[in-house]
Amino acid sequence: MGNANALVLFDIDGTLVRRAGPHHRGALVDAVRRVTGIEVCIEGVPVAGMLDPVILSQMMRTAGMRAAAIRESMPRIIAAAERLYIRRCPPIERRVCPGVRMLLRRLQREGFVLGLVTGNLTRIGWRKMERAGLREFFRFGAFGEMARNRAGLVRVAMRHARREGWVQAGDPVSLIGDHVNDIAAARASGVHAIAVATGVLDRETLAAHHPDLLLTDLRELRPPMLVWNRQSLPSPDPSTGASRTTATARP
Repeated sequence: MGNANALVLFDIDGTLVRRAGPHHRGALVDAVRRVTGIEVCIEGVPVAGMLDPVILSQMMRTAGMRAAAIRESMPRIIAAAERLYIRRCPPIERRVCPGVRMLLRRLQREGFVLGLVTGNLTRIGWRKMERAGLREFFRFGAFGEMARNRAGLVRVAMRHARREGWVQAGDPVSLIGDHVNDIAAARASGVHAIAVATGVLDRETLAAHHPDLLLTDLRELRPPMLVWNRQSLPSPDPSTGASRTTATARP
């Protein structure tokens, strides 16, 4: 049975890959220094489940930068961070989480529409997928600079998939992630919340937030679990913080 109208959205860190090294965090810190001349520190800044621009803003606020200066410098910092990470990211094929490759191959073969929803900046996210050997599986992605929060990114991804004609209102949409923020984003967006305990949070913590499906790792996920019936999916809600930026197809 084809599943061309079933959309499956994946988080990256802790869900598809884990312990990918310090290169991502280092690129954020070094980008701030190169653009602003200010030394920032990521220690003490919550990064799990967060968007890269939020992490950058928090680091700069902690270092004493004013909000206006942060806003003005952010586009250049984002571009610098992406350039740095692309140059530095090592091969991370061995960091792919259990069951990921087998699942993605099967979903692709069975006609599921696969996309990314991640707090990573666009070029950082695609580079990780490239260096992990997973890029070929994903048609598009919604990335950290495209919305103010993760729920907004889910809406960005859904709008893009609908605009391309891959899914319609009422088709099943699932978000797979390793953090309670992923569960909250799925809930806020009216999509199926699938939590996987391959990140920094254990099963008990994830279970307390009541995902629709809780997995130890993606070896437990079967394609029929992703085909579920809904009367309709919600219209985009401005309160989620979605920006006008659209999801990006694979470069």
